[in-house]
Amino acid sequence: MNEIYMKEALLEAKKAMEIEEVPIGAVIVKNGKIIARAHNLRETSKDPTSHAEILAIRKASEAVGGWRLTGCDLYVTVEPCPMCAGAIMLSRMDRLIIGTMDPKGGAVGSILNIVEDERFNHQTEVIRGVLKEECAGMMKEFFRYLRRKK
Repeated sequence: MNEIYMKEALLEAKKAMEIEEVPIGAVIVKNGKIIARAHNLRETSKDPTSHAEILAIRKASEAVGGWRLTGCDLYVTVEPCPMCAGAIMLSRMDRLIIGTMDPKGGAVGSILNIVEDERFNHQTEVIRGVLKEECAGMMKEFFRYLRRKK
């Protein structure tokens, strides 16, 4: 089941790549149904908070009618940054499923681990490495494209 929803997140990441955004996609699932989907829009919106996870969390909050996303799972193609990891923890998400890790900026195990830190009043269960090769491959392809473009 995790692979099915990660493939949906990869479709979102592909949308980002098509508009020359960093190809990160996210979907939020509740009761077996996708209630939100998003991809990075930082360059397009000129907004540093327009990460896939933040945009998906905003849409999911609208869908459930509140900020608490208990009972929800977030699928994201790349390990969240500190801002996104904080938003995931603060939204009370049940599970976070990650495609590939981000050793230079990740805050769910690479540099920090915000969502599983027991010092906070909520921890999110984390599953790492779902469709890892596909998620990492999309990032590599994108940055290879940018280097060639220059």
